[in-house]
Amino acid sequence: MDEHTSDPDVPPPTRGEPTGWLGVGTTSGWEHATLRRATVHGVRLYNSGEYHESHDCFEDEWYNYGRGSVESKFLHGMVQVAAGAYKHFDFEDDAGMRSLFGTALQYLQGVPDDFYGVDLLDVRTVMTNALEDPTVLHGWRIELDGQHPEATEEDFAYADRLD
Repeated sequence: MDEHTSDPDVPPPTRGEPTGWLGVGTTSGWEHATLRRATVHGVRLYNSGEYHESHDCFEDEWYNYGRGSVESKFLHGMVQVAAGAYKHFDFEDDAGMRSLFGTALQYLQGVPDDFYGVDLLDVRTVMTNALEDPTVLHGWRIELDGQHPEATEEDFAYADRLD
């Protein structure tokens, strides 16, 4: 665990023991608690159609990790997921979405399927399918801890602090 990514106030997963969760009784429970916090906010904002804000949550946390780490690959991939959705939904730019999803798939390759609670198998499957049929994104939500959470005021406040 890195001290700069530690935060004892980040709660445990709501279900299961995903990769990154060290368990109760450890310093914060998470190997990188700030990564979990950014992930929770980023997923909730994505699921509420706030793709730009979701992107910002993942991108801001990405800067905490060196090149080549699994954390960096995960966060960079999720930045691309949010940016691709932003291109598709806000700009109707499916060529841009395909390009971003292609690089996201590369970054997410080899990252555990349950990384910090995100169902990455589903994320990769949906992105792969969206390369052929972008409409699969319509109504799709990212799964976190077995749920599809939506944004709250707390998530918007977190994203606002990143500016």
